[in-house]
Amino acid sequence: MNKIIFATSNEGKSKEVKHLFEKTDFAIISLNDLGDKTEIIEDKNTFEGNAKKKAETIYDVYKIPVIADDSGLVVEQLDGKPGVHSARYAGENCTYDDNNKKLLDELKDYSQPHKAKFHCTAVYYDGKEFIITEGKCEGEIIRIFRGTKGFGYDPIFLPVGYDKTLAELDISEKNKLSHRAEAFNKLKKKLVEKY
Repeated sequence: MNKIIFATSNEGKSKEVKHLFEKTDFAIISLNDLGDKTEIIEDKNTFEGNAKKKAETIYDVYKIPVIADDSGLVVEQLDGKPGVHSARYAGENCTYDDNNKKLLDELKDYSQPHKAKFHCTAVYYDGKEFIITEGKCEGEIIRIFRGTKGFGYDPIFLPVGYDKTLAELDISEKNKLSHRAEAFNKLKKKLVEKY
């Protein structure tokens, strides 16, 4: 098995990506699995910049290949916000609920539908080169929280063609359409071809 560190301590993300890599020769290890508490300041102004920074930071510690991502919600009526600030939209140490409430508050003067998409840039870094892939999931923001299976903005995000929010879908269903699944499936394909 080829060990790859996933530069995240987000258990939701970790579960999704481990699930995607299950039938491969790659063993995905999260920062939580390692007991690693490295704080990485996401101060770049693009998803790719943040993902690369996470991968390089963790590679420098362990010297084994790393995958990382930066994902966010892009809302049309808010000129692309929260974007790269999605995780801390309501401020440092905010909860998912705080972010969702702030977003809904900012959308209250706009008419529905609130068109939005999730974007994910995934990277692989082995100390020499980067492999970069992207994914997106189109949908809209709804005003009522629905579901408990997801995390982040999932309870208020309704994907195009679905009558369930991302938080109402099982992990295998979510992994068929999510931005992160798309980006990491592309990355997985490239890694399987490479190794």
